[in-house]
Amino acid sequence: MKKYTKIHKLSDNKFLNLFQLDALTDNGRPFDYFFVSRRKADEIKLRTGDSAAEGVVIYPILKDDPEKIVMIRQYRYPIGDYLYELPAGLIDAGETPDIAAVREMKEETGLAFEVYSDGDAAYRRPFFMGPGFTDESCNAIFGYASGTISRDEMEDTESIQVLIADQDEVRRILREEKVSLRAAYLLMNFLHADKKTPFAFLE
Repeated sequence: MKKYTKIHKLSDNKFLNLFQLDALTDNGRPFDYFFVSRRKADEIKLRTGDSAAEGVVIYPILKDDPEKIVMIRQYRYPIGDYLYELPAGLIDAGETPDIAAVREMKEETGLAFEVYSDGDAAYRRPFFMGPGFTDESCNAIFGYASGTISRDEMEDTESIQVLIADQDEVRRILREEKVSLRAAYLLMNFLHADKKTPFAFLE
């Protein structure tokens, strides 16, 4: 059901743009609705109807110690503070979500990432981030991290601290710190994981 009459692109930015809809209520009353998208104007999901992901969030279990997970603490400008998160990033043109996850993991942490591809594929399909204000969707990519933490490939526009957390530290973070929603829900699975089968919740 089409509930708008026209779309207006209000900004021209490389990464994110503001759109205004001449929207309609269920009763047909017109009103203004605003949202943001990472896509070009002719490719926004309102027009295409697809749900393909623009980004990935990575669930990286430490390969040498499966009772620990790799997290980041990143400065987020909209809140003026650091947020506890899982590594994440955008999917570049020509990349699959898995390839993007390997690249982003290396860039943000210096660690190698081995994708876990077993389990129910339904849990790795794109899910929408915040459809009240954006059409962006994201794939969760699960796997093992290994190597040495490094800042060598980190972009200077990102202020990121890498940490290795066990279940006790994750509990503390969830109770006391500012945490992204997608990280919080994934970390709830980590709290109930067994080191012998850390991805059993995907079955």
